[in-house]
Amino acid sequence: MLSRQRLFWFSRPYDLSGSDARFLQAVRDNCAYHIRHCPEYWAICKAEGFSPDCLNTIEDLEKLPVLPTLFFKRHHVSSMPRWRLAFDVTSSGTSGKFSRVGFDWGCVLAEVPMVLRLGFYHKLVSLKPAHYVVLGYKPGRQDKMGVARTMFGLTHFAPPLSRTYALRWKDGAYVPDLDGAVKRLGRMEKSAFPVRIVGFPSYLWFGLQRMEALGLSVRLPRGSKILLAGGWKQHSAQEVDKGTLYALAERVLGVEDSHIHEFFGAVEHPVFFNTCKNHRFHVPAYARVIIRDVHTLKPLPIMEIGLVNLITPLLNATPATSVMTDDLGMLTPGEYCGCGLKSPVLTIWKRVGLDDITTCAAGAAELLGKGEMP
Repeated sequence: MLSRQRLFWFSRPYDLSGSDARFLQAVRDNCAYHIRHCPEYWAICKAEGFSPDCLNTIEDLEKLPVLPTLFFKRHHVSSMPRWRLAFDVTSSGTSGKFSRVGFDWGCVLAEVPMVLRLGFYHKLVSLKPAHYVVLGYKPGRQDKMGVARTMFGLTHFAPPLSRTYALRWKDGAYVPDLDGAVKRLGRMEKSAFPVRIVGFPSYLWFGLQRMEALGLSVRLPRGSKILLAGGWKQHSAQEVDKGTLYALAERVLGVEDSHIHEFFGAVEHPVFFNTCKNHRFHVPAYARVIIRDVHTLKPLPIMEIGLVNLITPLLNATPATSVMTDDLGMLTPGEYCGCGLKSPVLTIWKRVGLDDITTCAAGAAELLGKGEMP
């Protein structure tokens, strides 16, 4: 499917208007493929009266059948046999249910140039080797979680000299070793090579708090970075704002906020979102975002809060072209950010995380009614 390759090899990663034609054609082809090869997706499109032929302008993307992430947690659907997959991954399953999403080889060949393009743009790629301290899962054959794959992938932006993991697989379960990761950071202070900390923001917060409580602080080598992936999830009650977390990182590790990067994505939407220099998520050319009303699911104007609908034609193995997350979010004009990027800024406000799309919308409406803001 050459339209997908043409999109993901696009050289201007935040030029949405310049990529609109490529994006629209790739979505048309992607939907047509899933309709031909996935009976469940065909039935959904038939029920909604949807055909790829109705996608004539970029605004028509709102007509795509929207599948909530809960659908993928309750149903395993695929558009190709398992033997044709490059691999499959799962969501973390913190609610007891998890999605399983397949990646085809064409997806891999499209995803790699996208990640490299954005990695170079955000100055994550370096030829200088680095030591990695991963505040997350150590990957293994037993583990297919998408977040573990993401974190392992982030350890390739600079050649890895070593990897230290805060979560290790032992006797059939993951065992935390945050103290071991903290000790490793202390030993890296005098290294000739930079250190890259990769992990959940919650684990970084807990680790830094522990160091500060013990009176420990280090000054990591010049060029060290912090790469944060995943949310707070089961630790949402302890979540702190970015400014507080970044200030603690500078106090304890000597890493300035200009060297801290955050990533956003989902197993069902494996597009690389990276914060800009002002720590905001601009929509890349390889995805589109629609904010939908929590009651009607109709598209909302820019600068209004609603449920986040993520669109990409990246996956052929799983019909996840248009996915509804259980996040409340908002789009704002890119010019408001001040970083120089013009593509819209996606701000994630709050995770609803309720049991189904009906109660999800009701819960979101309740949150909005309370006027709670982050």
